[in-house]
Amino acid sequence: MRSPRFFPAAMLAVLLSAVLGGVFGSSVVQSQDELSQQYRVFTKALTVIDQEYVEKLPSDRLVYGAIDGMLKTLDPHSSFFDPKEYARMRERQEGRYYGLGITIQAIDGDITVMSIFEGSPAYKRGLRRGDVIARVEGQDAKGWTSDDAVKKLKGPKGTKVNISLRRRGYEGLIDMDVVRDEVNIVTVRGAFMIDKETGYVKLAEFSETSDHELGAALEQLSAKGMKRLVFDLRDNPGGLLDQAIRVSNRFLPQGDLIVYQRGRIPNSDQDYRATEQSDYTHLPIVTLVNRNSASASEIVSGALQDHDRALVVGETTFGKALVQSVYRIAENAGVAVTTGRYYTPSGRMIQRPWDGTFDEYLTYTLRDQKQDRQRSNTDLKYTDAGRKVYGGGGIEPDKFLAGPVEGFNPTRFGRLLYARQAFASFADQFTAEGDTRMQAANKGKKSIARGFVVTDAMLTDFRAMLETQKVRIDDAAFKQDDPFIRAMIHFDIDVALFGMDEARSNLIAKDPQTQFALAQFGEAEKLTELAKARAKGAKGN
Repeated sequence: MRSPRFFPAAMLAVLLSAVLGGVFGSSVVQSQDELSQQYRVFTKALTVIDQEYVEKLPSDRLVYGAIDGMLKTLDPHSSFFDPKEYARMRERQEGRYYGLGITIQAIDGDITVMSIFEGSPAYKRGLRRGDVIARVEGQDAKGWTSDDAVKKLKGPKGTKVNISLRRRGYEGLIDMDVVRDEVNIVTVRGAFMIDKETGYVKLAEFSETSDHELGAALEQLSAKGMKRLVFDLRDNPGGLLDQAIRVSNRFLPQGDLIVYQRGRIPNSDQDYRATEQSDYTHLPIVTLVNRNSASASEIVSGALQDHDRALVVGETTFGKALVQSVYRIAENAGVAVTTGRYYTPSGRMIQRPWDGTFDEYLTYTLRDQKQDRQRSNTDLKYTDAGRKVYGGGGIEPDKFLAGPVEGFNPTRFGRLLYARQAFASFADQFTAEGDTRMQAANKGKKSIARGFVVTDAMLTDFRAMLETQKVRIDDAAFKQDDPFIRAMIHFDIDVALFGMDEARSNLIAKDPQTQFALAQFGEAEKLTELAKARAKGAKGN
């Protein structure tokens, strides 16, 4: 904006027309008089605030806040993106950018590394979770916001950025140059063989590269002898619709309905079908979901369940299936507006209802689930093979087993440790045997080899760390959560030192939900035979 002064009415009219035009489409014309009247009320209120409020406020704060407030009256997912948020959203969807390959967060005034993408420039140089970026190009980063740091750390491919790190257990700063490169935000976070016949793929979200990544993973696993698949969509929040369609098409025969949407504006009704032939339409699949699986992951799991192509195991999913149309508006800002609802092939509405304040809806994942929930006959639908399925609130698994935290169902104490990132903090004490990166900074750390075992001594050290952090230890819960605590210690050390494939491979050997899922492949194979018979019958007709 060229001036901190408040928008004149003409400029504000242009902005609001862009917003309202995107939201209401042709209905704007039909109700022009009513909208014009409300627009006058709106602009007068903004003018009064601009002229009379006790402090002078930036115009973007007033306008952006007003738009955001308007959208928050609609539903839990319609939202406003200021220019920075809109740019970050597009970057996430595209799945790539130029930088170091880290996610950061400002914690107590320190720019702290929260995660590192494998194969990225930061990964190759030896950065670790928990490292604090103390200086960038000689400038003290204390007190910076995350946005301040991102501006300095990102840049053109091939350029260098000088940073100084502060690492727990090491005195002084660690200086280094890091060459910026293209960073691919990988969405397949684990792809390997569980045994000689069983492949495993973890899909963490749906970005523009997800289908391509999945295809590559399936080819690699097939070459290794995969005869059946565990498809893990737990904690997958969703993403791009076209990727959900493509991913579903990997396992469904050409012509199968995958999802359909219905809305009130012209051209909002759409049916989406599998358009490509696939090599995996007869592959027995167990799909893992939990209460944090939402949106695109519900579209995929719902389609596979309705066509009897996968046995769904785990918890009832979140229940988020509103069609979000994203409109770019003035000043590079954007709005995500609900324009329809998604339905599975059998006609199930995935979207869960919400209360007036959205509180019950937004706290859904914090509440324990029960295997048998109340169902309405109006929500009853049938799969292709005649199996009963229910709509009205997420995808209900064929086989239920609670496991909200990495497949485990720990006590409140165990969940607290997970939320406090206690396991990640403990992992900072270790370095990989034979790792020559940043040797001086890792000198005081304990060397550990791939394939290690979490010993009683390590558990004692973990407990001692909690005590130094003033964590009140519940002895009974600590004992009850022993398998969970050991699994998470192992997982976070693996993630920090040996990579995600190693971490996932070791974790699922202990993960109760995955072990339960592996025992259900007899059911999954029966579904595959039903799907084959359906396909054969369709060809015969």
